[in-house]
Amino acid sequence: MTSRHYLPQHDRSVALWLIACAVVIFGMILLGGVTRLTGSGLSMVEWRPLMGIIPPLSEAEWQAVFDKYRQFPEYQQINRGMSLDGFKVIFMYEYLHRVLGRLIGVLFFVPLLVFALRGMIRPGMLPRLLLLFVLGGCQGLLGWYMVQSGLVDRPSVSQYRLAAHLGLAVAIYGFMLWVILDLWRHPQRPAPSNDYRSGLGVGAVALVALVYLMILSGALVAGTDAGFAYSTWPKMGPTFVPEGLYAMEPAWLAAFEDVTTIQFNHRLFAYLLAALLVGFAVVVLQRETQPRIRWAALGVVAALTLQLVLGISTLLLHVPVPLAAAHQGGAVLLLSSTIFLAHTLLRRASAHA
Repeated sequence: MTSRHYLPQHDRSVALWLIACAVVIFGMILLGGVTRLTGSGLSMVEWRPLMGIIPPLSEAEWQAVFDKYRQFPEYQQINRGMSLDGFKVIFMYEYLHRVLGRLIGVLFFVPLLVFALRGMIRPGMLPRLLLLFVLGGCQGLLGWYMVQSGLVDRPSVSQYRLAAHLGLAVAIYGFMLWVILDLWRHPQRPAPSNDYRSGLGVGAVALVALVYLMILSGALVAGTDAGFAYSTWPKMGPTFVPEGLYAMEPAWLAAFEDVTTIQFNHRLFAYLLAALLVGFAVVVLQRETQPRIRWAALGVVAALTLQLVLGISTLLLHVPVPLAAAHQGGAVLLLSSTIFLAHTLLRRASAHA
């Protein structure tokens, strides 16, 4: 069905649709960060996949939703005494976050169906697009699974579930970006497999994986509020290596649950990753002559510099919401630039094949 009417120029149309989806997913990741930073994620205590798109429309409906919220730990332990007007503010952040998730599902599925029925999808590409759709559905389920962890005993979600939720969102975004790049460049020819160029491509893919792990590390920081533990840089308090590292029993658990250890590890990971990215960019600039590849390497350095400035500023200013959200967006931007570099190295023009 997908090959009967397929023409190579259809790739651009499909790619433009996916670009629109990726932009909305990027916005979804930012909004999710703001929802977390403003303490709004537990304001909706029910998961209504279909009817949940309709917000409270009357004062009585608002009061009913507020009364349900007051039965849960966040209100009882943190927001006791909150007014209905105050509740409306945090509710709307989470409401918009969930509605945007549903919008992404519609934005993806309807054009996918149209493109498939018209045979405009490149042969072999449909399974990848269907996988993206399935992963999107899993993301919605994982989001509610995460919220549930904050509705039981403690008024905060599990940092493990938060990391899984953010990690899947970023994985969907990164996978979609790779598909977009494949479609945009029409890579119908095999990539070269000779000399150092293959090694650079594999190295770039490894760096993509490290940036992704760095994002997961940041999710642990967010999930435990470890960013508030030390607001100094480059030292953590009076020393570079703070006291109390890995003080939990067993010691390895501190990497996931102790705020001092989590922030220290996140900083060290950032230093290591920065050195690797800069070093790799230098190697690429020394060995490559193609302008596209050189600009891709410089783009990684630029995104890295921005992310480091945002991260340090977020710490020093004690995690203001706009800067912290920008830091999360900067992480996705850094991942995007690294994916672009990896894709460019692996999918060369035929002149180098």
